[in-house]
Amino acid sequence: MFVFIHRAVLASILAGGLAATPALAQTSKGDRELGQYLSSECVTCHQLSGKQSEGVPAIVGWPEDQFVAVMRAYKNRERENAVMRTIAGRLSQSDIEALAAYFGSLPKPAAP
Repeated sequence: MFVFIHRAVLASILAGGLAATPALAQTSKGDRELGQYLSSECVTCHQLSGKQSEGVPAIVGWPEDQFVAVMRAYKNRERENAVMRTIAGRLSQSDIEALAAYFGSLPKPAAP
Protein backbone atom coordinates (compact mmCIF):
# COMPACT_ATOMS: atom_id res chain seq x y z
CA MET A 1 0.00 0.00 0.00
CA PHE A 2 2.80 2.42 0.85
CA VAL A 3 4.37 1.95 -2.58
CA PHE A 4 1.05 2.68 -4.31
CA ILE A 5 0.48 5.87 -2.33
CA HIS A 6 4.08 6.97 -2.74
CA ARG A 7 3.95 6.25 -6.50
CA ALA A 8 0.76 8.27 -6.86
CA VAL A 9 2.29 11.21 -5.00
CA LEU A 10 5.50 10.99 -7.05
CA ALA A 11 3.56 10.75 -10.32
CA SER A 12 1.55 13.86 -9.39
CA ILE A 13 4.68 15.81 -8.53
CA LEU A 14 6.48 14.74 -11.69
CA ALA A 15 3.49 15.41 -13.91
CA GLY A 16 3.06 18.89 -12.48
CA GLY A 17 6.76 19.64 -12.75
CA LEU A 18 7.01 18.48 -16.34
CA ALA A 19 3.93 20.39 -17.40
CA ALA A 20 5.39 23.56 -15.96
CA THR A 21 8.77 23.04 -17.64
CA PRO A 22 8.49 22.72 -21.44
CA ALA A 23 12.29 22.49 -21.76
CA LEU A 24 12.09 19.00 -20.26
CA ALA A 25 9.99 17.63 -23.11
CA GLN A 26 10.84 14.04 -23.99
CA THR A 27 10.82 12.26 -27.31
CA SER A 28 9.04 9.25 -25.82
CA LYS A 29 5.58 9.15 -24.30
CA GLY A 30 6.84 7.85 -20.98
CA ASP A 31 8.63 9.55 -18.12
CA ARG A 32 12.01 7.81 -17.82
CA GLU A 33 12.61 8.94 -14.24
CA LEU A 34 9.27 7.51 -13.13
CA GLY A 35 10.06 4.35 -15.10
CA GLN A 36 13.36 3.99 -13.28
CA TYR A 37 11.55 4.41 -9.97
CA LEU A 38 8.94 1.79 -10.92
CA SER A 39 11.52 -0.66 -12.33
CA SER A 40 12.59 -2.14 -8.98
CA GLU A 41 9.90 -4.84 -9.17
CA CYS A 42 10.81 -5.65 -12.78
CA VAL A 43 14.51 -6.10 -12.15
CA THR A 44 13.79 -8.61 -9.42
CA CYS A 45 13.38 -11.16 -12.24
CA HIS A 46 14.52 -9.38 -15.42
CA GLN A 47 18.26 -8.80 -15.31
CA LEU A 48 19.23 -5.13 -15.42
CA SER A 49 22.41 -6.31 -17.15
CA GLY A 50 20.19 -7.23 -20.11
CA LYS A 51 21.06 -10.92 -19.97
CA GLN A 52 18.35 -13.56 -20.18
CA SER A 53 18.14 -15.75 -17.10
CA GLU A 54 16.27 -19.03 -16.56
CA GLY A 55 13.66 -18.37 -19.23
CA VAL A 56 13.02 -14.78 -18.09
CA PRO A 57 13.50 -12.58 -21.16
CA ALA A 58 15.74 -9.55 -21.23
CA ILE A 59 13.81 -6.27 -21.38
CA VAL A 60 16.75 -3.86 -21.48
CA GLY A 61 16.91 -1.96 -24.75
CA TRP A 62 13.48 -3.07 -25.98
CA PRO A 63 11.80 -0.65 -28.38
CA GLU A 64 9.18 1.26 -26.43
CA ASP A 65 6.27 0.34 -28.71
CA GLN A 66 7.03 -3.38 -28.33
CA PHE A 67 7.34 -3.11 -24.54
CA VAL A 68 4.00 -1.29 -24.33
CA ALA A 69 2.31 -3.85 -26.62
CA VAL A 70 3.57 -6.80 -24.58
CA MET A 71 2.59 -5.24 -21.25
CA ARG A 72 -0.83 -4.31 -22.62
CA ALA A 73 -1.30 -7.94 -23.77
CA TYR A 74 -0.53 -9.17 -20.23
CA LYS A 75 -2.83 -6.54 -18.73
CA ASN A 76 -5.65 -7.59 -21.09
CA ARG A 77 -4.96 -11.27 -20.30
CA GLU A 78 -4.04 -12.01 -23.92
CA ARG A 79 -0.65 -13.46 -22.94
CA GLU A 80 -0.11 -16.34 -20.54
CA ASN A 81 1.93 -15.76 -17.38
CA ALA A 82 0.21 -15.38 -14.02
CA VAL A 83 2.98 -13.26 -12.51
CA MET A 84 3.16 -10.85 -15.44
CA ARG A 85 -0.65 -10.60 -15.64
CA THR A 86 -0.74 -9.62 -11.97
CA ILE A 87 2.03 -7.04 -12.32
CA ALA A 88 0.69 -5.54 -15.56
CA GLY A 89 -2.82 -5.47 -14.12
CA ARG A 90 -1.69 -3.06 -11.39
CA LEU A 91 0.01 -0.66 -13.81
CA SER A 92 -1.65 2.32 -15.45
CA GLN A 93 -1.02 3.16 -19.10
CA SER A 94 1.32 5.98 -18.03
CA ASP A 95 3.21 3.57 -15.73
CA ILE A 96 3.68 1.17 -18.65
CA GLU A 97 4.86 3.99 -20.91
CA ALA A 98 7.26 5.18 -18.21
CA LEU A 99 8.73 1.68 -17.84
CA ALA A 100 9.00 1.39 -21.62
CA ALA A 101 10.86 4.71 -21.78
CA TYR A 102 13.25 3.66 -19.02
CA PHE A 103 14.05 0.15 -20.27
CA GLY A 104 14.15 1.36 -23.87
CA SER A 105 16.73 4.00 -22.97
CA LEU A 106 19.16 1.46 -21.51
CA PRO A 107 21.85 0.09 -23.84
CA LYS A 108 21.48 -3.50 -24.97
CA PRO A 109 24.26 -5.74 -23.74
CA ALA A 110 27.01 -6.68 -26.17
CA ALA A 111 26.48 -9.99 -27.93
CA PRO A 112 28.47 -12.86 -26.36
